[in-house]
Amino acid sequence: MDLSASGERQISWAARSMPVLTAIGERFALERPLDGLKIAACLHVTAETAVLMGALKAGGAQIALAASNPLSTQDDVAEALRSYGIAVHARAGVDRAAYYRHIHQALDLAPDLVLDDGCDLVNILHTERTDLLEGVSGGCEETTTGIIRLRQMAAEDALRFPVVAVNDTRTKRMFDNRYGTGQSTLDGIMRATNTMLAGRTVVVAGFGFCGRGVAERAKGFGARVIVTEIDAVKALDATLQGYEVRPMAQAALIGDLFVTVTGNRDVIRAEHLAAMKDGAILANAGHFDVEIDVRALDELASEVHRGVRPNTDEYVMPDGRRLLLLAEGRLVNLTAAEGHPAAVMDMSFSAQALAVAWLAGERAGLAPGVYDVPEEIDHEVARLKLAAAGIGIDVLNPEQEDYLHSWRVGS
Repeated sequence: MDLSASGERQISWAARSMPVLTAIGERFALERPLDGLKIAACLHVTAETAVLMGALKAGGAQIALAASNPLSTQDDVAEALRSYGIAVHARAGVDRAAYYRHIHQALDLAPDLVLDDGCDLVNILHTERTDLLEGVSGGCEETTTGIIRLRQMAAEDALRFPVVAVNDTRTKRMFDNRYGTGQSTLDGIMRATNTMLAGRTVVVAGFGFCGRGVAERAKGFGARVIVTEIDAVKALDATLQGYEVRPMAQAALIGDLFVTVTGNRDVIRAEHLAAMKDGAILANAGHFDVEIDVRALDELASEVHRGVRPNTDEYVMPDGRRLLLLAEGRLVNLTAAEGHPAAVMDMSFSAQALAVAWLAGERAGLAPGVYDVPEEIDHEVARLKLAAAGIGIDVLNPEQEDYLHSWRVGS
C-alpha cells in the first residue's frame, strides 16, 4: 500500500471541508508572513493538521511536526507530509519513550516559533532543552489543559517567551470545544461499544465548553445526564440547563457511561471504580491519559481482557463486575473515532494560522506571558466561515455606529 498516496487523498478530502483555512493558505502564499522562520509543532498528526501545516509552509515556514497523542497519528498522513517537505516525527501507537523522543527530534530544528497541544513541547523546552530557549520568540497553545499549565508557568515567572492562547477564542470554544468535542466524543464511544445511549445514565465530569457539548449531545440521544463539577458557577449553570448535578462519589453508583472532560488528573479514582455497576463504560475526552486513574483500575482488577472490541478493554473486578475502559484512557474521540470533523478544525486551525502570522510580526515587542488572540482575528475567522457558507449578516449604519459609541445620546 502506498502510504503517501493514501495520505494525500485524506488531506485532499479534509481540505474540501476547510474553505477558510484553504483561503488563508492562498493568502499566505502571496504575502509570505512566515518567510525564513522555523516552526516546531506538537499536534495531532491528522489530515486536518496537514492542511494547517500546508498553510504555514505556504507562508514561508520550515516545519518539524511531532504528535501530541500517539494513538491519533495517521501514518499515511505523516508520510504524505514528509513528501511535501515537512519533517514529521510521529508514528501510530508508539510508547511513552518514543513519544518524547519524537518531540525532542522536532525541537532539533532549533525553532523560532512553537505550536503546542497540551504544553508538552513547551515543558520540554523549559526543562530539558533550555539551550534552545533563547532562539524561541513565541508560541501558540490550542488546548485548555495546555493553557492552564502555561498560565501557571507565567505566574511563577518560568515562561520564557510569549504564547498565544488560541484555545480561548470565541470561535474555537464554540466550534471546537462545544460542537466538535460533543459530536466526536459520542462518535468514538458508539464506535467502540455499539452502545445505545437512549435511556442510559451518562455522567459528564466537567461542565466547561467541552463538557457542555458532550452533555448536550448525550441529552439529544435520549440519555439521562448527570454532571459533576468543582466550580460552583458551572454547576449552577448545569442545574439551570436541566441537568442533574452530583458529586462523583454519588454519580459513580448510578452511571452507565462516564466521560471525563476536565483537563485534570484522577477525576475517576479507585473509590469511584469500586462503587460502579457492572458494565460501566469509562471514556476520557479531556486531555492526556490521567483523568481516569488507569493504574488504580489495573490494581483493582483480577483479570484484564484487552481488545474485547476495538479500543475497548474489559477489567474484571474480584466480585465479578466488569468495567470497560475505552482508548486506554486517552482521548476517545481521536482514538476510537476520527476526532473533530474537518469543518470544525477549519475554524480552530484558521485561528491558529492567523495567530501564528500575527505573532511572527509582533513577537519582538511582546514580553513573556500568555496572550489572548486579538479579537479582530476571531471576527475574521467567523466572517470568512459565514462567507464560505453563503450566509450574510447585517451591517451597522453610521447613525447606529454613532449611537453605540456615544454617551451623550439619551433614550
